[in-house]
Amino acid sequence: MVDRRDFLKASLVAAAGLAASRVTEARAEDFPAGLIYTGAAPGRWAGKEGIHVPEVKIEGNRVTITTDHPMSEPHYIVRHTLVAADGTVLGDKTFVPTDKKPISVYELAEGQKPRYATSFCNRHDFWVTVI
Repeated sequence: MVDRRDFLKASLVAAAGLAASRVTEARAEDFPAGLIYTGAAPGRWAGKEGIHVPEVKIEGNRVTITTDHPMSEPHYIVRHTLVAADGTVLGDKTFVPTDKKPISVYELAEGQKPRYATSFCNRHDFWVTVI
């Protein structure tokens, strides 16, 4: 589990650093190929976007992240993370294979604005949705 956490932290730092270094607005396809995958840039996982790209629903100060992915011992979504443009983690949730669905809900404080939602699959790597 430590290796996964280190990978997630490094991926998140890379995504935040990339976003912060851009003068223009970050686009999903701007993330490093082979490290971060998106619906627009699925890389070697082309065809698997439908069950890996995190879906985001915002209602007031409540943000819901859903990944339409089956959960089983050999193959599951490990984690969701909600991140601001500056790399601040606004919320995260770790899943276990016995969870029914990978859904996470976050209540944001006044002034918090999410920019990225992430989903990490134990087989198909790290996926990001730009909000």
